Amino acid sequence: MQFARTLPKELVHRAAVAEVFLTDAQRHGEGEVMLAAQLPRLHAFYDDTLGPRTHHDPLLLLEACRQGIFVVAHRYLDVPLGHKFLLRSVEFEVPDPAALEYGDAPTEAVIGTRIEHRFRSRSGPTGLRLRFTASIGAREALLACIDYSWMPPQDWTRMRAGQRDALGLSQSPVALPGPRIDPALVGRRDPANVVISPPHASGDGIRTARLVAETAHPILYDHWVDHVPGMLELEGFRQLAVTASHAEGTVPAPRALPVGLAVRFRCFAEMDLPLECSTARVLPGADIECTLHQAGSLVAEGRISLADRKRADLAGVGGGPGTHRCP
Repeated sequence: MQFARTLPKELVHRAAVAEVFLTDAQRHGEGEVMLAAQLPRLHAFYDDTLGPRTHHDPLLLLEACRQGIFVVAHRYLDVPLGHKFLLRSVEFEVPDPAALEYGDAPTEAVIGTRIEHRFRSRSGPTGLRLRFTASIGAREALLACIDYSWMPPQDWTRMRAGQRDALGLSQSPVALPGPRIDPALVGRRDPANVVISPPHASGDGIRTARLVAETAHPILYDHWVDHVPGMLELEGFRQLAVTASHAEGTVPAPRALPVGLAVRFRCFAEMDLPLECSTARVLPGADIECTLHQAGSLVAEGRISLADRKRADLAGVGGGPGTHRCP
């Protein structure tokens, strides 16, 4: 596997070369692909933290896996580059957080990728479930599963127009503005990287905030899309969970490291309608349950595990085998 240059940005659906993390892809038999990724030493979004910069953000490595879903589809299944893609579900766990510690050079990861399931219609393949095992050196840094599907652009346009019409929305979405929480309360330095409003807490421990979609963000909106991207929804869950955990005294916001996540996307999230993100009561040692609602419908639901990156026993908080892995 080579780490000297990135894969073509078009292959991984990125507009900025700087946001391409994959450097190589090799097929290893039927349904097996090896990916290579180089993680930057200081990323403007994923490494923006008030806490100690000791570990790579697991969501950065997840983004490398997400880029791999396009490589598998385009390069090895001949899905045309113009097709549209959507996430169905995302899961990951960090079995060995120490593997994510920074080194003295950019981190090189090898990501084993296996096709777990092929989704089909009468016209042929329409999606995949991929399982990823990302290793840094000899250590497993991330285990992940992603379900996703694709369709021709004309089908996408017809589907999206019908969905927006049903909600009484125009065909040209414009993101709703909104206030944002103090960056320190989600462990961030840069206010531009905050994606939730100040949350409201109810008496039963439920916290609710608005998800703020900023289409000028150079990473979360690397290129134009007509809806709220899945990775932005995951970030909303992470930030609200961090806020809730900090408020309950479980994990301080600057030191919160996501070590497990499982999210299912139920429908598109529109950027020009209020989008409410909620967390259930935070209980010590338990995953934090999260939901996303819009116009009375469930958009996404999941759970996230946070660990304190300064804990002496951090190597033991990855959740254990099978906690967050896809079935």
